[in-house]
Amino acid sequence: MTTLLRRLAGPRCSSMRWLSEIQRETHGRPSHLIPRDGARPLAGGGGPLTVWSRAHSRGLHTEAAEQVEVDLKPLEGVDDGIVEVLMCRHKTRNALGHVFVSQMRELVSTLSKDSAVRVVVFRSLVPGVFCAGADLKERALMNNTESDLFVHGLRSLMTQIASLPMPTIAAMDGVALGGGLELALACDLRTAAYSAQMGLIETSRGLLPGAGKRVGGQTALEMGLVNRAVAQIQTGDAAYREALSLAREILPQAPIAVRMAKEAINRGSEVDISSAMAIERMCYARVIPTRDRQEGMAAFIEKRPPRYTGE
Repeated sequence: MTTLLRRLAGPRCSSMRWLSEIQRETHGRPSHLIPRDGARPLAGGGGPLTVWSRAHSRGLHTEAAEQVEVDLKPLEGVDDGIVEVLMCRHKTRNALGHVFVSQMRELVSTLSKDSAVRVVVFRSLVPGVFCAGADLKERALMNNTESDLFVHGLRSLMTQIASLPMPTIAAMDGVALGGGLELALACDLRTAAYSAQMGLIETSRGLLPGAGKRVGGQTALEMGLVNRAVAQIQTGDAAYREALSLAREILPQAPIAVRMAKEAINRGSEVDISSAMAIERMCYARVIPTRDRQEGMAAFIEKRPPRYTGE
């Protein structure tokens, strides 16, 4: 599993790293929520957690009630353990506004505490768009202090996503610009349709980071910006299907070992080799006493598929 993650993810990405890559190309509140009908609990933390849906709660509040801009969808059956983060701010092409960011942070926080979640897929329900970046109309109404605080909150969100303990995959079936691409870069793996357009274009709006150039899915794959790129299909969700395929590769693996592999890769890639080896040893030590390790060895000896429980 470590090999798969290291091969696909490589060193931890950052928006500034990809800024330099694209530049080279250019020059040569706690809310009153109720559970979704029929939603299954997400186990973990200090008790069972529930996948919340704001959609059902709209009819129980006033017309001014908060709209659903980000939601969670746990998959079932053979895909049990995969959870999708659904971005659905249709009118503004998933622009990063106050409500969108607030809902995303809340749901990511829920996921971070849930040991039953094995893989997370970030996808858009807005056709032709992953995330269009900053909500500039909303930003124009902020004073300097408000703008600075909001951008700080955005950075915190990206850190939250990058810090999720389980593997994360961004499925880009359309435009991912500015903060939208940064959101994808916060994920461990990225898939894209060839027709997708992505770039850190903030300097063209007087902001940073940025490079002012968009690239398509094929170029993004060649640059190493995405891990897999595929031709778009009539349903417009080719990158999502590829992301789901990746998630299904990860799903059968021992979940504690996968989380420890991710931690070792992310922390180890930021330090010297000696420190990285010490981090790997620490992560390995946390796998040794698990029942999953014993199950993996037993399954190998008995020549049968392992049945991992995350214990």
